[in-house]
Amino acid sequence: MNLKSIVAPAPALRLASLALAALLVACSGTPKPKPAELPPNVAVLGVNQAWSVRVPGVTLSLQPAVNGDTVTVASTDGTVVAVDARSGRELWRANAGAPLTAGVGSDGDLSAVVTRNNEVVVLQGAKVLWKERLVAETFTAPLVAGRRVFVQLADRSTVAFDGQSGRRLWQQERSAGEALVLRRPGVLQPVGDTLLAGAGARLIGMNPGNGASRWEVPVASPRGTNDVERLVDLTGPVSRVGDNVCARAYYAAVGCVDTSRGALLWTQPAVGATGVTGDADRVYGTEANGTLVAWNRANGSRAWSSDRLRLRALTAPLVVGNTLIVGEDTGTLHFFAKADGAPVNRLQPDGSAIAATPVMAGNTVVVVTRNGGVFGYRPE
Repeated sequence: MNLKSIVAPAPALRLASLALAALLVACSGTPKPKPAELPPNVAVLGVNQAWSVRVPGVTLSLQPAVNGDTVTVASTDGTVVAVDARSGRELWRANAGAPLTAGVGSDGDLSAVVTRNNEVVVLQGAKVLWKERLVAETFTAPLVAGRRVFVQLADRSTVAFDGQSGRRLWQQERSAGEALVLRRPGVLQPVGDTLLAGAGARLIGMNPGNGASRWEVPVASPRGTNDVERLVDLTGPVSRVGDNVCARAYYAAVGCVDTSRGALLWTQPAVGATGVTGDADRVYGTEANGTLVAWNRANGSRAWSSDRLRLRALTAPLVVGNTLIVGEDTGTLHFFAKADGAPVNRLQPDGSAIAATPVMAGNTVVVVTRNGGVFGYRPE
């Protein structure tokens, strides 16, 4: 478990977590094992680079937002850029005015990010429309939907704003906050007329009009003897097919929920930190040890697993047709057959780490690197 990913909402708990982290670091003298060398690349699948755009460096997991053919990308310094994914043409560029901790969310008209000053900043094109101070840090990209902006705070409570004016509409408070939460993106997702949010290991279905909870479903159960071991926050991205939504609980499980009934369909043990993706038949994810796993969506049974990237730090996968695309912190972009996990190609966009899970916009796979490279690829 990566202790740098953990944050405590209360000062006293923060000190406790720091003391625990120092103790664990002091006791960890074993060198980290190195992954095996990759075999020679056999390019079974052709992949063409269509375009590239440059933004300042991306040192956080700032997931791009996709709306049809438009992809909106944010960099750590506050730069926000919208790109036509078919042509690579830059549509607009703006700056939020401060470094970011979360972003970007967009509905194609309004775009939202969150700064280190704990401000949610909403842009309409290249113009800053409004800013509003938050009561806590935020690590999850805002959700822009239905002319509203929804923000999930570090304690996994949710606040809603009017998208045009910035007027606060409601704030949903958790009756009992978590002792520790993750310093990484959580779950905030619309499904029909329901707003989904993660709180601890629970997936919550809320009324987006007032924040009232409609149902809560636990995807995993906390285990262990201390707050760090019991940390099982849901992490994004999630995989949605209709009313079926599948999510990962940090270092604990992967599970699927029927959001129309608020019912858990299945849950399986899984040790990973990144979210999941999927299609109508399967759910795909990468484990903390670099294993790529496919679960059958119907019942959670394991369809296949691949340890070709064992001990490598990976993003969540992206499904494109018959292919899975996974980014690595070495800067390598891996392409696998989704039927069995066989490698079909790999490439390096600019040599720096892949900063976020690749996304599909229009007919183009968009990849963002730590050095600020934004690349558009088209698999054949």
